Amino acid sequence: MGEITSFSDRTKASLREALLDAATELLTEHGYTALRMADVAARAGVSRQTVYNEFGNKSALAEAVVLRTTSEFLEGIRLRVQDAPDLRDGIREAVVYTIEHARENRLVATTLGTEAGEDLLPLLTTKGEPILTAATEVAAGQYREFEPSLSPESATLLAETVVRLSLSHLVMPTHSADEAAAAVVAVLAPAIRALTTDSKGTS
Repeated sequence: MGEITSFSDRTKASLREALLDAATELLTEHGYTALRMADVAARAGVSRQTVYNEFGNKSALAEAVVLRTTSEFLEGIRLRVQDAPDLRDGIREAVVYTIEHARENRLVATTLGTEAGEDLLPLLTTKGEPILTAATEVAAGQYREFEPSLSPESATLLAETVVRLSLSHLVMPTHSADEAAAAVVAVLAPAIRALTTDSKGTS
């Protein structure tokens, strides 16, 4: 029975990935407004009902695409940050990776730099709460590994600020990745010192 369940789970996961791949391609090519569940189904080689059964509606499908892309970024950040010597360097590495990888990721690059991406931009900004929540949670955990003296609240405050600043630098890229990261760290360095000192002082 376990083998059957495992096979079923793998098949379902594989179907979901195929649908997300198809939706990502279509979003990149035509934007959000033109995205149709029937086109996603045709691209993935399944029925339209299968797409509805898996995601419910277009908005939920687009959010799933965004969250998968976010998780890919977060895994890349984790690998890049894990060898940083301290929290400030960890934040610097995370911001650099985010900006550099955004230019290489087809969906994000489309969102930020093409006509087809104009109606995708809200998925990163005004409708970007799923990204903010997921990224903040992961980053806050990383920060507490660097600085165990950080309270959960302080780690979350720092993490949310870094995520918001990183998104701002993505949407309005006026600096190189290294310059943007240096600016974020320079602004947050006093806060990091204060939050870690306060935590150590009260422990």
